[in-house]
Amino acid sequence: MALKDEVVEVICSTLEVKKEEIKDGQNLYDSIGVDSTEMVEVVVSLGKRFGIQIETSEITKFSTLEEIVSVIEKKKNAN
Repeated sequence: MALKDEVVEVICSTLEVKKEEIKDGQNLYDSIGVDSTEMVEVVVSLGKRFGIQIETSEITKFSTLEEIVSVIEKKKNAN
């Protein structure tokens, strides 16, 4: 499974949204109405799924699917 697909799966599972609601290039805060507390839940879930540590300061970089995938790729490659 591609990393992007795995990220979408985690987001959908954590926020209880449908895959169709997660669109490339869209701001998740606007498109699916995620708030900062929910984004923290997503980050925790992503960290567990991929075995990486995501710092609280990095959450601000998480507004689109592509940004999330980019941060996770960098973290996975650093390990």
